[in-house]
Amino acid sequence: MNAFPWRLLAPWHWPAWSGLGVIWLLARLPWALALRLGAGLGTPLRWLAGSRRRVAGRNLVLCFPDLDETARERLLRENFADMGRMFAEFALSWMASDRNIARIPYTVEGMEHLRVAQAEGRGVLLVGGHFSHLELCARLIAQQLPLAGLYREHGSPVFEWAVKRRRLRYAQAMFGRKELRATVRHLRQGGALWYAPDQDMRGKDSVFVPFFGIPASTITATHHLARLSGAAVIAFSHRRLPGRQGYAMRLSPPLEGFPSPDEVADTTRINALIEAAARAAPTQYLWIHKRFKTRPEGEPGLY
Repeated sequence: MNAFPWRLLAPWHWPAWSGLGVIWLLARLPWALALRLGAGLGTPLRWLAGSRRRVAGRNLVLCFPDLDETARERLLRENFADMGRMFAEFALSWMASDRNIARIPYTVEGMEHLRVAQAEGRGVLLVGGHFSHLELCARLIAQQLPLAGLYREHGSPVFEWAVKRRRLRYAQAMFGRKELRATVRHLRQGGALWYAPDQDMRGKDSVFVPFFGIPASTITATHHLARLSGAAVIAFSHRRLPGRQGYAMRLSPPLEGFPSPDEVADTTRINALIEAAARAAPTQYLWIHKRFKTRPEGEPGLY
């Protein structure tokens, strides 16, 4: 582990350290209690995060046009309660002790698909979406298999240092978006890698493919990582169950014929898998992200 960067103790970083202190305290609580407290933040979050509330509401209009206004408003309220639970789940995933994590109930279906691929000497690319519990489910499944992750760097240097350090206590490695060679090497060596390609992207490595029937700028990394590494691509879905039942996770069989010669067709397949997971648990998906921000040339903005 690298030496502590003392520059992070400068006064302008103190608010970030205070935030980490709150997260650390929350992670000391039992899982069920932490989630109850988090859900209670839903209403104030919904009113304080005005711009994000409007983004989430707009996404629900775009993605669920058949729902009436009352149903969409109910879904929005439930989604913000879930955002509060997400805060608690992030705290637990980053800062909870192994003993506290071991008490969280969960099931994993389909581990045999991963074992078969690894027995063949292939790496495994686990592809999922941005659900509120993605960090916690990654830590839970890491108890059963060595796992690395692709991640986007935090804007706060304090959070970047602290969160990456904590993630590396249970993850084999964490690769930034620019560490392509190291990522491919990890997969070629038979490693497992988790990442979520369902955020708005622009540039030469993205294409417009449908997401909930709407052209969405989507990164083509799944196609290229599979092509360069020979890794099996497995859909990794997860959802939070009612009450104290915990989490249900599922590894699907490896995608057949993936990668194909067509990066657009492959990226379309990946979006369809993530859309199916979002439809199965719509209150738990991250609707506050501007998924359709980038538009095809000549099309008006949607937000």
